[in-house]
Amino acid sequence: MRKSLLAVAIVAMTACSESPESVVDKEKQVTAGENAQVTAESSATSNENNPLLKASTLQYQAPDFSKIKDEHFEPAFEQGMREHLQEIEAIATNADKASFANTIVAMEKSGALLTRTSRVFFNLSGTDSNEARRALQSKLAPKLAAHWDSIYLNDDLFARVSSLYDQRVALEMDPESERLLEVYYDNFVKAGAKLSADEKETLRALNEEHSSLTTKFSQNLLKITKEIAVVIDDKAELEGLSESAIKAASQAAADAGHEGKYLINITNTTRQPVLTSLKNRELRQRIWEASANRGTSGELDNRPIVQRLVQIRAQKAKLLGYDNWAEYQLVNTMAEKPESVLNMLSSMVPAVVRNTKAEQADIQAMIEREGGDFEAQPWDWAYYAEKVRQDKYDLNEQEVREYFEFNRVLNDGLFYTMNRLYGIRFEERPDLPVYHPDVKAYELFDHDGKSLAIFYADYFARDGKRGGAWMSSFVGQSGLLEQKPVVVNVMNIPKGPEGEPTLVSYDHVTTMFHELGHGLHGMFSNVRYPSLAGTSVSRDFVEFPSTFEEDWAGLPEVLENYAYHYKTGEPIPAELLEKVQKAKNFNMGFDTLEYMSAALLDMEWHALPADAELQDVEKFEAAALKKHGVDLAAVPPRYKSTYFAHSIGGGYSAGYYAYMWSEILAADAFAYIRERGGLTRKNGDWYRKNILETGNSRPPMESYVKFRGQEPTTEALLERRGLNSEG
Repeated sequence: MRKSLLAVAIVAMTACSESPESVVDKEKQVTAGENAQVTAESSATSNENNPLLKASTLQYQAPDFSKIKDEHFEPAFEQGMREHLQEIEAIATNADKASFANTIVAMEKSGALLTRTSRVFFNLSGTDSNEARRALQSKLAPKLAAHWDSIYLNDDLFARVSSLYDQRVALEMDPESERLLEVYYDNFVKAGAKLSADEKETLRALNEEHSSLTTKFSQNLLKITKEIAVVIDDKAELEGLSESAIKAASQAAADAGHEGKYLINITNTTRQPVLTSLKNRELRQRIWEASANRGTSGELDNRPIVQRLVQIRAQKAKLLGYDNWAEYQLVNTMAEKPESVLNMLSSMVPAVVRNTKAEQADIQAMIEREGGDFEAQPWDWAYYAEKVRQDKYDLNEQEVREYFEFNRVLNDGLFYTMNRLYGIRFEERPDLPVYHPDVKAYELFDHDGKSLAIFYADYFARDGKRGGAWMSSFVGQSGLLEQKPVVVNVMNIPKGPEGEPTLVSYDHVTTMFHELGHGLHGMFSNVRYPSLAGTSVSRDFVEFPSTFEEDWAGLPEVLENYAYHYKTGEPIPAELLEKVQKAKNFNMGFDTLEYMSAALLDMEWHALPADAELQDVEKFEAAALKKHGVDLAAVPPRYKSTYFAHSIGGGYSAGYYAYMWSEILAADAFAYIRERGGLTRKNGDWYRKNILETGNSRPPMESYVKFRGQEPTTEALLERRGLNSEG
């Protein structure tokens, strides 16, 4: 069974993902016999001029978006499920004694059509959604989930896997094959393979409901994001924004049917970037409340979904033998158990809160200095923090943006750094079809000129794209299947007005580096089995390779190569560069606290036992934050429950802590590389060999120790964030 379908069923695996995890539905339990009854009409539709039914003839099987249409997906899914279950049935009922080749390898080779269709469809559903795709996603979710139940709960199939697992020592397999067998066995057990027949039926019912609710939660967020955009009548209210930003707001309003007005779109997190510049306090509050209160009213009220989803997860965990969902989810992760996560986060709370309160005091002083007679509120923080930063460092964010023109950042910053570190180069491929005009295709070449992968860059915000930033794959790497990777990076950078350059914030710059870190994890993958390739590692390891790349963006020798004024072409002045470096940890208390609050909220939701009653969402959030001492009114969680797609949507449920856990690894690794000489091919090759190429072919900590020589400590993380014990 292919990588993207092994553990999460219907969604191609992503990094920095906010997609809901896939779950099972019993609306129509799919079995080999039932699938054989697919109507002749469906079969005819699927077999005629459907480009998904065969592997693409483009390089590395990159999808031919010029031929793929929405009507191709459903018949391809139907045929894909049917073919896959026929393959699985043949494996499960094979009269020959179970062997690694006829069972595990056979499953690795199965499901080609379903894998191909799923990767294309779910990637497009996140990046270029429309009504047809949303409707089909709702329809497919229960069918696909039931499909995976029929595999993971197949007694004959599990008997073969289990027999191999029990004799794994005697089989004398190579390390990667042994690792694959362990992963398969663990996934079957976690999916309920050891349950009784009655328990399996209960599990199917829970999975069915979970599937429907996670899909609804995700689709509600797409609709909410569009509906809560803030429309402004008077340009004067936008005082503080640059002319370019005002022009973009005017264009956004016109595009949305509000000609002559201005529109501010709401991004995925609680805080909103525009609040840094807006002078009008009433408008700041209006924008912040639109963000913070989303999903709490009307037909798109996500609170009942939150309540029931966390209850379903707790009930499922109990059925599978765990005290709660967090305990279940953390099996086979680096953290291993919820207590480890809570200990890690709790140990940092005192220093983080101390730093945050010091930042708040500076902000309050700035408010009073400017004649304000009010206590700092969440919608005030970014605006006055920027004033404090300017006061402390004489650093203007808008001035900094003028040195970060998008194309220069991409080519002379991001691609330049990866060339220095790994010897690779990105060559644009305008001949390859793309799924949206804003997307660019590249071919990745190694230091020796050998072609490695196809890379799609989809960086700009637009309607139909979910919020956030992530990496995913259209084709996964595999020596067994002789496949090279086809990878995509997705972001939501506001595009410059027509005819003007796109200037990006330094935060967006580091996110570009971050996401390409995920991309290289997928494109450098060099393993045999698809289920172990690329980013198929535990959640608390997958963010390490991406976070590691972030710090190169701020290295002086890198900045000096790409930070040029978009008008004059002058390099960023040494004085301004020094200010950027000094200010890099500014407001880090706030940044860390809003993240930790969300991570703790995620853990508290998923620590609920199966017999817990449905929770009042707002009261539960308040109690969870107070319990951990992170309840600062002016610093709300990065995500509240009703739009916490990482956690409630499913992909990172009981796993949002992973960003901080991975950052410990990343900070320790970057400090180690700097000690060894920094940005050199020798360092890059060593890191690539031991971390990026290995995927999940061995336990993550084993890979880290092979790279670093020891397990990581938190010292480098505290330094990276400017959060030392003295505060």
